[in-house]
Amino acid sequence: QVQLVESGGGLVQAGGSLRLACAASGRTFSMYAMNWFRKAPGKEREFVAAISRSGGTANYADSVKGRFTISRDNAKNTVYLQMDNLKPEDTAVYSCAAAARLGVPSDYWGQGTQVTVSS
Repeated sequence: QVQLVESGGGLVQAGGSLRLACAASGRTFSMYAMNWFRKAPGKEREFVAAISRSGGTANYADSVKGRFTISRDNAKNTVYLQMDNLKPEDTAVYSCAAAARLGVPSDYWGQGTQVTVSS
C-alpha cells in the first residue's frame, strides 16, 4: 500500500505560479512512477504529467507543456508539480497517483488539492 497526500493548492491570479507537492508513505516510493492528473467541474479527469521512477524521464500533456514541470525527490518520498504562467483553464482538483511504471494505470491515488486560477 502507498498513501499519497497532496498539498500546495490555492487561489492564484492568471500568470501566477504554484508548486504542488505529493508526499508518499508506505511502500518504497522509488518503486513507482508518479503521475499528476486533474479534474475540472463538468469535465473528464485528464492526465497532466508523469515522471519515471528514477526521475530521468518526464512526460507532459500538450496543454501544460512548457508551463508545468514535474520533479521528484526520492530521499523525501515526494513528487512536485511546478506550475507557472497559470491560466483560468488550469482550474481543477489536482491529484497525484502512483503506478508501477510510466504509461500504465495508476494503482494508488491521493485525495487531491484544489487549484483555482482567477482571470
